[in-house]
Amino acid sequence: MEPAYDHRRLGRELELFGTDPLMGAGLPYWLPDGAVVRHALEEYLRDVERSAGYRHVYSPVLGKRELYEISGHWEHYRDDMFPPMEVGAEEVVLRPSLCPHHALIYRARARSYRELPLRIAELGAMYRAELSGVLGGLTRVRGIQLNDGHVFCTGEQAVDEAGAALEMIRRAYADLGISAARYRLSLPGAGDKGGKYVDDERLWRRATALLRDVLDAAGVAYEAVEGEAAFYGPKVDVQVVDAAGREATLSTVQIDFYQPERFGLQYVGADGGKHRPVMVHRSVIGSAERAVAQLIEVHGGAFPVWLAPVQLVVMPVVEAQRGWAEEVVRRALGRGVRAEVAGAEQGSLGARIRAARYVPYQVVVGEREVQDEAVSLRLRDGRRWGASARTTWWTGSSPGSRLAAPRCGNPRRVARVGRGRTGPVRRAPREGAPRERSAHPGDHRLRHRRRRRPCPAVRRTAPGDRPARRHLRRREHRRGRRRTEHAHRAGAGGRR
Repeated sequence: MEPAYDHRRLGRELELFGTDPLMGAGLPYWLPDGAVVRHALEEYLRDVERSAGYRHVYSPVLGKRELYEISGHWEHYRDDMFPPMEVGAEEVVLRPSLCPHHALIYRARARSYRELPLRIAELGAMYRAELSGVLGGLTRVRGIQLNDGHVFCTGEQAVDEAGAALEMIRRAYADLGISAARYRLSLPGAGDKGGKYVDDERLWRRATALLRDVLDAAGVAYEAVEGEAAFYGPKVDVQVVDAAGREATLSTVQIDFYQPERFGLQYVGADGGKHRPVMVHRSVIGSAERAVAQLIEVHGGAFPVWLAPVQLVVMPVVEAQRGWAEEVVRRALGRGVRAEVAGAEQGSLGARIRAARYVPYQVVVGEREVQDEAVSLRLRDGRRWGASARTTWWTGSSPGSRLAAPRCGNPRRVARVGRGRTGPVRRAPREGAPRERSAHPGDHRLRHRRRRRPCPAVRRTAPGDRPARRHLRRREHRRGRRRTEHAHRAGAGGRR
């Protein structure tokens, strides 16, 4: 049975990403709406990392083969790398990791203990030669956009820095609405050292002890699993579960003594001597591809407002109201809101409302809204903005530029509209103004219902309200005319 929120199906339906055989398996491309989601996510991560003291860098996706021989990737990770390309007398490789490049950035000049901890981060591409049988959607790809970061620090700072990275991951999950299935301490497999893993028992014991201290200080339950470590050291993996129940690693924290030694990294200590730094690896959301896949399935395509590709859609009832709809969009775009017009060329009003069911805010523009230079704002679940009170959403400094929120409505009727059915939502009249017929289609079907069961805001009229008195006078006038007509007919019949 297909999961209710499979990111592959929703990704096609929402036009977020796609694949093409000519590009190759495991190499998805991002469509405009998917690019918006990815860009918003990346900007969020940059803000979080800047707040935590990270400096951002860029590094190339290629490196000489010798670089990965030094880092140990060529010896322990070669099967997951693309083969080298010959360029003249050199061999270059698509990088499988950002760590070696960041080690070279640290090594670019002499460092002092006063500079530590040195935190650098990058949203960069890397490539891994995954077998075609394990590829799927965005969760397992060959071209990866990795949210990576490294902290170069002293041995005494390592536990605090790794703990801060783990806390950053937990805060990001809360902001994104992602739940961690479990925390895993990934250790090397028994008997694998020297082949799959670096054969240095002293480094493994030291790094494992520090990561246990990090997890204990964070107060999270975890389980140790052998055979899941990186080739150069143990790591803390934050596991998530997709809609089909499959578990995958999204975020990691590692303490590494191996890479600094291989690259000969040093800093000058307070004693004037040279010391070896510790390298803390951390990835807040792992790859952008896997993170977006998780977000699609967690939210069912209805992203939080700040992540939504389109935040506001404006729907004119007929083409004559398109001018005001475009003006509303122009003002929204000027305030940083991602907005667009869904005109009559896209189908009936009901079809447009259904098509916009994932958009957080929806506006229907009719004749009344054009006359008032206002809008009636509704949420994607069918609720009206400010349904219990009259409110105003301003998009400009002058009263003529207001976007007025709806003032009154039947919640049950609103819920039906929210599920894709068309029809107006009843609104109370403005104070001192006569009732007007709504420009929404189907209004004639509600007029009789409104007489039998009026909206409370209309029925409970103050004694001194002029529109109500006029209504009563008209009713009495009609009754008087009928009594007079009956009397005339009765008199005429008697004379005959």
